[in-house]
Amino acid sequence: MLLQKKDRIYWKECYRIVGAAMTVHSILGCGFLEGVYQEALSIEMKKCGIPFEEQKELRINYNGITLQKHYVADFLCYDKIIVEIKATKNLAPEHHAQVMNYLKATNKNCGLLINFGESSLDFKKIIHGIIK
Repeated sequence: MLLQKKDRIYWKECYRIVGAAMTVHSILGCGFLEGVYQEALSIEMKKCGIPFEEQKELRINYNGITLQKHYVADFLCYDKIIVEIKATKNLAPEHHAQVMNYLKATNKNCGLLINFGESSLDFKKIIHGIIK
């Protein structure tokens, strides 16, 4: 199956981030709080040489004015991929909406939603609001 052009956006970078998340999940399993996974993923991404900012403040622009209210993403990797992590039994539509809003607010093209709360790591790539 050929990937569509939009599916290939930041493919290598996403592959490396998800690989780091898989390593964390294989060591810790499921059942910890989100903060535990965030700290462990931070350690693993450093080890893998993945550039990131943790707890990245995302400013929101409304009609040319930057709002005082803002979002805080778990990670901004490679200065272009927003990574939001969860530790829940199932991903819900509001989790997807959260990442889509982050993308809209920042004009970024790609987000990863990663859930450590299931027996197998679950992740979704979101491109301009399209879930992959």
